[in-house]
Amino acid sequence: MAASPPPDFSPPPDFSPSDSSPLLPAQELGALGEQLVAQWLIQKNCKIVQRQWHSRFGEIDLIVRGWSGQGALRCEMLAFVEVKTRSQGNWDADGLLAVTRSKQNKLRTTARYFLVRHPHLSQLPCRFDIALVRCENSRPLNQLSLQLPNCQKYLSLQTYLRNAF
Repeated sequence: MAASPPPDFSPPPDFSPSDSSPLLPAQELGALGEQLVAQWLIQKNCKIVQRQWHSRFGEIDLIVRGWSGQGALRCEMLAFVEVKTRSQGNWDADGLLAVTRSKQNKLRTTARYFLVRHPHLSQLPCRFDIALVRCENSRPLNQLSLQLPNCQKYLSLQTYLRNAF
């Protein structure tokens, strides 16, 4: 009995390495997720104070001035927003598990430094929010979404956690 030839594991002739890579670099995808969340916050009558604010301690994705509470308890506040953009089937609960205790401490330190640099905002109550954005194959119904350039994928805001930590 003749031995069969070994299986051919070479890629098909029309294969290109970009076929297996993500649609966009992670940094660009993250920036689009931040853009989507900023758009949503603006629709909620918030003002974007800073985007991607950097210091030697770290980066804050969005710093937002808005309102908290209702009626007589309504007050102006400042939110430091961490945005996590993920594809479906990710390992870290849509990015929530990536906001570790260490990451939270880094965000707190960075926020304190921001307030030192912007004393006119330091009297406002502050909170830390987390926005979870998902990349999906189809446009979600009844949700704010953003189509990715040059493809049929959409970003949508899955969860917005106020006072997350």
